[in-house]
Amino acid sequence: MSDESTGNHLDQVYSSGSIDELADGYDQWAKTYDQDMGAGGYRHPSICLALLARHVDPGAGSILDAGAGTGLIGEWMRIVGYKDLVALDASGGMLEVARGKNVYDELHRGFLGEPLPFADDRFAAVVCAGVFTLGHAGPEGLDELLRIVRNGGSIVLTVKDKLYSEGAFRAHVESLCKDGRCKMIEDTGSYISIPGESSQSTSRAIVLQVL
Repeated sequence: MSDESTGNHLDQVYSSGSIDELADGYDQWAKTYDQDMGAGGYRHPSICLALLARHVDPGAGSILDAGAGTGLIGEWMRIVGYKDLVALDASGGMLEVARGKNVYDELHRGFLGEPLPFADDRFAAVVCAGVFTLGHAGPEGLDELLRIVRNGGSIVLTVKDKLYSEGAFRAHVESLCKDGRCKMIEDTGSYISIPGESSQSTSRAIVLQVL
């Protein structure tokens, strides 16, 4: 698929006005998503995997891939020794692709910002690559992630710089830290998310420890 077509898919999901519209955009993209994003040099999954490996032992317990999509990072987590992996995504089409990779123990349909179908303190960690971005989840999605990760566990996530610096995301993280619900233990600083994308937009990855 051409760079122009990939850009069209990105524009469509970034401009989504509702969860249904977002899910539909990803449903239409699911079959070529891995190929398209790989060709663009998509960096979020590899950066999140590196941070996860730094902060979370493979034997720590169950890990939620929140916004799992086609299971890109799930494949890599399984290769390097993480087990008991759970996938969550708003797109049924993306989850079907992920299901075919046989790396997740459970797959759930859901959206960050809404109540999640998991018990308190269930997970040792959450990894969330490429979800806190334009037209996707807002900062309020962090609250449910904090609920379902046990004390001492980690949340590894990426966030579009534009949202972090100009929107409410940074303020929300600072408020959660001030309230003693978590602390930030790593911030990569800005990097280009998809080198092959014409806009060359930047993001950052952060790691929160749940308190």
